[in-house]
Amino acid sequence: MAFWVVLVGGLVARYPLKLKKFSTVLLAAVPVIDLVVLVATVVDLASGTTPNLSHGLAAVYLGFSIVFGPSMVRWADVRFAHRFAGGPPPTPKLRGKAKVRHEWREWYKCVLACVIAAVLLLAAIFLIGRPGQVGPLWDWLPRLGGLVGIWLFAGPLWTELFGKKDESAQQEKVTS
Repeated sequence: MAFWVVLVGGLVARYPLKLKKFSTVLLAAVPVIDLVVLVATVVDLASGTTPNLSHGLAAVYLGFSIVFGPSMVRWADVRFAHRFAGGPPPTPKLRGKAKVRHEWREWYKCVLACVIAAVLLLAAIFLIGRPGQVGPLWDWLPRLGGLVGIWLFAGPLWTELFGKKDESAQQEKVTS
């Protein structure tokens, strides 16, 4: 949540309020949120807290934030610039082979985010070293695998299989 609050705050400061320097500071703080989440999680676990669902979620959040954060900031910046500063409109939706390439690239990013999350989870499991208490962290590993599988089928494979139908339907509309 803090990621989105700082991101939107930075973009509001930059475009509608025209506070360029302040917005730069806020937008530069977006990755700092990741560090704060990591430190808070480590401190909480180091103090003897029994790991729970939220500790695992913190690792998943960090993995996805590291991998997808920069593109999410760019995505939001383009839209704010267009809406509030007369910037160019966002690029139109991708179609055809470009869409398929994009979906595969996003899936690879998902895999990388899940690998980072898994490494963080395994590090926490190893560092805690209390076998009876790390179950909630271990439980996240199959969830990550499931996420990668669902994304594979709902993203690139779906686009590969059914994207051509969408493309041919669009071409029929254009030629009609």
